[in-house]
Amino acid sequence: KGLERSVRKIMEAVKKRGDRAVKKYTGEFDKVKLRKLAVTDREIRDAEKEVDQQLKDAIIQAGKNIRKFHEAQHQEITVVETMPGVVCWRKSIAIDAVGLYIPGGTAPLFSTILMLGIPAAIAGCREIILCSTPDITGKLHPAILFGAKMVGVKKIFKPGVVQAIA
Repeated sequence: KGLERSVRKIMEAVKKRGDRAVKKYTGEFDKVKLRKLAVTDREIRDAEKEVDQQLKDAIIQAGKNIRKFHEAQHQEITVVETMPGVVCWRKSIAIDAVGLYIPGGTAPLFSTILMLGIPAAIAGCREIILCSTPDITGKLHPAILFGAKMVGVKKIFKPGVVQAIA
């Protein structure tokens, strides 16, 4: 009950005060004061240089495997006439936008970007937005940014936890 109340309070604060509330809670929970919430192109380029080649290769290979698996699920519409005059079918339609929350901070789960972002891209989702918890310097883990770039995520933001979802 207390957790639900706390989450509701944060959600309402973000709804009322927007980015100011997001920055306040990021400071409170993540112990970092963010001036800007969005990750810049320069931050992405700099982060890519920080990821060692062995990890890049592993992320790329994992991405290929995940893509191959999810592309195999992409099916043409099959129409089935269950009885004369009754026609049924299943059609998958991508949503326009999806928000990905990627655990970051001291436990960056960059594989989550691949597991969520690649299927969204294959499905035809036009906008993929990513939020992840920054470290105490206000940066996202370099492997998270590398994975996001590889998947094609264009909008990346630094707040984590409840305020990111709000």
